[in-house]
Amino acid sequence: MTINRKGIILAGGNGTRLSPLTKAVSKQLLPIYDKPMIFYPLCTLMQGDIREILIICKPEDKSSFKKILGDGSNFGLNIKYALQKYPGGLAEAFLIGEKFISDQPVTLILGDNLFHGSSLSKQMKIITKQKTGGTIFAYQVKDPERYGVVEFDNNENALEIIEKPSNPKSNYAITGLYFYDGSVVKKAKSLKPSKRGELEITDLNMLYLKEKSLKVEIFDKGVAWLDTGKYDSLYEASGYIYALQERQGLKISCPEEIAWNKGWISGEKFYEIAKNYGDNEYGEYLMDLYRKI
Repeated sequence: MTINRKGIILAGGNGTRLSPLTKAVSKQLLPIYDKPMIFYPLCTLMQGDIREILIICKPEDKSSFKKILGDGSNFGLNIKYALQKYPGGLAEAFLIGEKFISDQPVTLILGDNLFHGSSLSKQMKIITKQKTGGTIFAYQVKDPERYGVVEFDNNENALEIIEKPSNPKSNYAITGLYFYDGSVVKKAKSLKPSKRGELEITDLNMLYLKEKSLKVEIFDKGVAWLDTGKYDSLYEASGYIYALQERQGLKISCPEEIAWNKGWISGEKFYEIAKNYGDNEYGEYLMDLYRKI
């Protein structure tokens, strides 16, 4: 039986940590070197063969996202949009996307998180086939107090997840990539707002953990995770992408290329897209790929 896993990109929020850059434009539309930030989480979902995707954004940003992503057909996807008028916590995404999820397994990725690594696609494909429970990823960081932090026992089994602890019990932060089964909406509805007035993703993860149905995987050293929500991390991410692309001559998180390689769009469609980009480096890259058919 084929699992129809849905994908959600949470691209709302006010982006206050990046103000004044975000006063007139959504954080997720800012550039990470040569592509809008939203391309990177989108491509992460695509690597896991997730083709039905919901973009959750602020009402004033919807038209801008649609200009860039459209209905997803250029990428072999089916993209829909939903609105988050006010930041209500990450777990609110499942209430907003209830009809879209329709009791199916779903993957949530934060719109300002960048993942890259040789093993990422393989891990994504394995986890997207899971029917029950939840899976989240932990990553070793030097400043765990900024994140939700997971405490492990001696066998690397998760014991507890604490949101932004003052005294972290480990250096493993929970990343912005979450896999859940169809019960996630019901669980999200049972949550109570935190002191911040938000539905916390940590509380949702703890529900799964108490049920003993949550897996916490540790990303290996070959996977890079960048949270691009601050000035320095935004700059760091652009430098990271620039350095790799210059060295390899390949683009990272190019949705048209991924769609073509997966057979989701035809060669004719790919040529049309490349041509429409016009005379620029991105369009030339796509056209060079087409010529190699």
